[in-house]
Amino acid sequence: MLRTRVITALVMLAIMLALFSLNSFPVIAIAATCMFAAASWESFRLFGSKHPEVGAAIWAAAFAFLAYTSHASDVAMLFAVCVAIWVVRLTPALAIGLPPLGSIPNRLLTMIYGVSILGCFLAMLVLYKHSVIYLMSVMAIVWIADIGAYFSGKAFGKRKLAPTISPGKSWEGAIGGWVTVLALTATSTTLPLFHDTFAVRLQERFGWTVFVAAMTLIVAASIVGDLFESLLKRRAGAKDSSKLLPGHGGILDRIDALIPVLPLAVLIGFWL
Repeated sequence: MLRTRVITALVMLAIMLALFSLNSFPVIAIAATCMFAAASWESFRLFGSKHPEVGAAIWAAAFAFLAYTSHASDVAMLFAVCVAIWVVRLTPALAIGLPPLGSIPNRLLTMIYGVSILGCFLAMLVLYKHSVIYLMSVMAIVWIADIGAYFSGKAFGKRKLAPTISPGKSWEGAIGGWVTVLALTATSTTLPLFHDTFAVRLQERFGWTVFVAAMTLIVAASIVGDLFESLLKRRAGAKDSSKLLPGHGGILDRIDALIPVLPLAVLIGFWL
């Protein structure tokens, strides 16, 4: 299992580096459309859709249209809607639960989560248009938080963060991930190599107080995104969102924490 996981990770890394090395927006947009279609298919399956491939095809067509015809300012409202969706509906679901599969509220929630995934991938393209480094610097915050949480949870984890949703996560792990993010991003502000990254631009524009608040909000959003997908899988009785990525599960399993973060980062970036 570990060997399969490592091989898949290396293949994904090689593909990602190859795509970025081409420095071609149309190529990136096509790759993003394919990933979005797969993530939408997985989402429809987790929500109990009878024909997930049909829903995924419709959403992918809408994404492709927006990706090629809109600019960041055109879809700014969509990113604001995505943030509002997480604040008003998806985050509260961690406490109040999800509606029954097959119910009308569940169908509405399917669409709402679909919009949040759409916003995530469009935000990915907006960040990419700024620069590859800028996009990667936002995604790295989520990855650093996850790695920091894993090791902190292993070493110190005692109090469960969400025992009925994801028993493996702890408050100590979440705090450890947050501290790791603050430490590494703060260090990056002292290194010229990272001058065009999200964290450095944020600190230079607004100072340390806003920097810490924004990093805290992003880490919290990443945790919520991870937990919400775990909630979906638990309700569906699924271990992974799919088996598209051997050893890693599905696309949603890899991007769940990014779904609420990327639209938020774009909104913050409008002021940088």
